[in-house]
Amino acid sequence: MYDAATAATELRLLLVAPTAHDSRIAESMLERAGVLSLCCRDLAEVSLELERGAAAVLVPEEAVEQADREYLSHWLAKQPPWSDLPVLVLARPGADSAAVAQAMDLLGNVTVLERPIRVAALVSAVRTALRARRRQYQARGQLEQIERSERELRDFFENAAVGLDWISPDGIILRANRAELAMLGYAQDEYVGHHVAEFHVDRAAIEDMLARLGHGETLNDQPARLRCQDGTIKDVLIDASVLWEHGRFVHARCFTRDVTDHKRAEDALKDADRRKDEFLAMLAHELRNPLAPIRHSLHILRMSAGSDPASGRVGEMMERQVNYMVRLVDDLMEVSRITRGMIELRKEPLTVAAVVRSAIETSRPLIEAGHHRLEVRMPVEPLALEGDPIRLTQVIANLLNNAAKYTDEGGHILLSARAEDQAAVIMVRDNGAGIPPEMVPRVFDLFAQIAPISGGPRGGLGIGLTLAKRLVEMHGGRIEARSEGPGKGAEFVVRLPLAVASQDPMARHRGSFATLLAPRRVLVVDDNQDAAESLAMLLRLLGAEVGVAYGGAAAMKMLASFHPSVMLLDIGMPGMDGYEVARRVRADPALSDVLLIAVSGWGQEEDRRRSQSAGFDHHLIKPADVSALEALFVALERRAERHAVEH
Repeated sequence: MYDAATAATELRLLLVAPTAHDSRIAESMLERAGVLSLCCRDLAEVSLELERGAAAVLVPEEAVEQADREYLSHWLAKQPPWSDLPVLVLARPGADSAAVAQAMDLLGNVTVLERPIRVAALVSAVRTALRARRRQYQARGQLEQIERSERELRDFFENAAVGLDWISPDGIILRANRAELAMLGYAQDEYVGHHVAEFHVDRAAIEDMLARLGHGETLNDQPARLRCQDGTIKDVLIDASVLWEHGRFVHARCFTRDVTDHKRAEDALKDADRRKDEFLAMLAHELRNPLAPIRHSLHILRMSAGSDPASGRVGEMMERQVNYMVRLVDDLMEVSRITRGMIELRKEPLTVAAVVRSAIETSRPLIEAGHHRLEVRMPVEPLALEGDPIRLTQVIANLLNNAAKYTDEGGHILLSARAEDQAAVIMVRDNGAGIPPEMVPRVFDLFAQIAPISGGPRGGLGIGLTLAKRLVEMHGGRIEARSEGPGKGAEFVVRLPLAVASQDPMARHRGSFATLLAPRRVLVVDDNQDAAESLAMLLRLLGAEVGVAYGGAAAMKMLASFHPSVMLLDIGMPGMDGYEVARRVRADPALSDVLLIAVSGWGQEEDRRRSQSAGFDHHLIKPADVSALEALFVALERRAERHAVEH
């Protein structure tokens, strides 16, 4: 341990005097000058004291003539690199003696002082020697600090948890730590000294990395694949920079992290995600098949219901629920898109009253199960919106469901709407559990849930209000939560921009669609007989001449006697599928004017690209909506009109 006593010892002047009397005089003189000194009998004792520490040595010429001078010369010869001990020799007067000359050769840093010498001159020479020794101690401290830093750097390099290596400008591995060698399984001599490209699967990639480093670039998270000693491959990420000295590339310092397990997990996750998408696509396809005849039948019922108001209301209710089911099936195909906030709105003119009715219809089972009293206050005048009816229904139904869940049995729920500052304001209020003040700003956060005050768990994943907020904002509106605290109920207020009222879209269908279809011959091709027959019935009611085929081969036979203007083709049929039918139709010049429309449960982008490549003009997803069919037949009518003008 380096303490004050050690420091004082290292600043001593060791001296040899001819007699004890001379020693006492010298010590007294040096003490008055502020110099700590120690008198020794001879150079052998000086050498022993030097092991403890000293700043300089003062000896008479007579002492260096003795045989024990070898002790001093031996000690001086083994000094560390930073040390150059000053030796002051008091020489006899007159010419230089052989002893002095020999002392200068053997003892190194020697200063010769001729006797007799003035006290001031001697003290000055001693102080000069001590100052020189202090500078040496300073150099020692700096060297020790450098060595300590180098040891720490070596320790860090060797014991780092990630692989470290140094690479020369020409790609030779100069140094590698234990983690790097252990990661790849190489011995030191199998790795260090070799070109780094020998261990990279992609040689061009490492050569590009070296070139970029040579141009002064720093690399971060650079992916690479390294070949291990046992032949396996490691996926790694490399961070690298260059040590430059006076503009010269000394070496590149590379940090290598093994991400093989992470990469495998990522690949497995991607594979699971792909298989999930395939499963959802299959599930959506299977769900769409039964929905298609249900939707077609509903259109048929509505068109044939006549003026019976009860039948009309039931039909409208069923149609809303089928539309809701269709949207849920569509969402199966868009799960990842929805979780990323990429929900697509399908806006149309609608009223707040229609949204409220649909939301109540959706939430009624939960409200009735809780025996709640629902009070609805609506304005006399209609509040027109431009929005997605399914998504807005989802928002209001979510608020009603929350009110029903977080209100004890027999509670009161108020649903009201009004116009205010060019906005429709829809409010849902309950007298239920309420919201703690600290939770009010967080209720719209993903997975945020309020601990129930009574009645046990309320259920839910904590995503409904988050989705509601996103949907409202996508409509250009805003939503806010209010509560006076636990047990005092909650109030949610939705504000949506008002729009100019427009005509009921179904009324537009009833007035024009039949006219569009009247002169058309349509061939419906589907192996699902219910789907084919229900769609054919709907098209016949709309005035079209319809043929039906229950498979691809049957459709090709039917085309010999029935030449349609439009073919509505299912894709996933056994035997000859819809793609093959489309290709054969497009290959027949006699059928070049036929409009090919794919009507399929498969609705991903890849499915649409395949249908387009096969020759389809359009791709509709089951169950096809009447409005979508109308848009396509309008396009057909316009194409026919252009064809007539051109010819």
